[in-house]
Amino acid sequence: MTDLSMTTPQNPSKTGSNLRKIALRWGLYLILGVFVLYYVMPLYVMITTSLKSLEEIRTGSLMALPRDVTFDAWATAWSGACTGIQCEGLKPYFWNSVLMAVPAVALSTFLGAMNGYVIAQWNFKGANLIFSLMLFGCFIPFQVVLLPMARMLGLMGLAGSIPGLIFVHVIYGIGFTTLFFRNYYVTIPQDLVKAAKVDGAGFIRIFWSIFLPLSLPIIVVTVIWQFTQVWNDFLFGVSFSQAGTQPVTVALNNIVNSTTGVKEYNVDMAAAIIAALPTLFVYIVAGKYFIRGLTAGSVKG
Repeated sequence: MTDLSMTTPQNPSKTGSNLRKIALRWGLYLILGVFVLYYVMPLYVMITTSLKSLEEIRTGSLMALPRDVTFDAWATAWSGACTGIQCEGLKPYFWNSVLMAVPAVALSTFLGAMNGYVIAQWNFKGANLIFSLMLFGCFIPFQVVLLPMARMLGLMGLAGSIPGLIFVHVIYGIGFTTLFFRNYYVTIPQDLVKAAKVDGAGFIRIFWSIFLPLSLPIIVVTVIWQFTQVWNDFLFGVSFSQAGTQPVTVALNNIVNSTTGVKEYNVDMAAAIIAALPTLFVYIVAGKYFIRGLTAGSVKG
């Protein structure tokens, strides 16, 4: 039988090292938890405030849960059920943003894919210069293009319209989408293109049958990036739209900065959440694919 009294004791230095690792790990968890609370707290305040009545907001604590949950503020923010004044909710402007964002994202993604395919795989004189100029366009501040773009929209007859906003976002987004697709397509072997040419495939056939089926990761990255940029844009929306064609960000600004009547903080919070829901939904549903797409080649090259 084994004598328990003869069991070899643990090494004190190894035990101390394990304790330090555990302490460091829990310290890291604590720091990360503090950062999570710091970033989640505003969202918590927005949600709880939107579910409270104005009386409870005035008399209660900012951090307290609502005593009586009510969705009246959400209904007001969406439909614009105001008393005593003429006002609209976010509903028509929300759909304006949908009508603007979906075509703008689709067109800029497709054009970026075509540009990236040509620059990465079809070597021609001046390709690097063209790519550099398109990259330069990514860094031009929005304010610089306001007057030239307004003049161009006026000449095209698109001023103050949703098609005009689509045109603006497509033009401004092509530089970014081309960058994403070009950096992804340079990782695809050119032997595929050469083999397809030998088999008689042309420019469009190679793109449609070979490159697009391989492009799902970078398409997800581009769609998420472009949708976020287009949906959250305020400057172009307020500069190139008019009454009836304004996007949801402009309507949200009008609601929050309204000085008519009593300030309804619950309505402001509900309106902000409604305006942010599409981008939150996109990141929740496709966030992991966004990371995969980035690591699949969109930051390479």
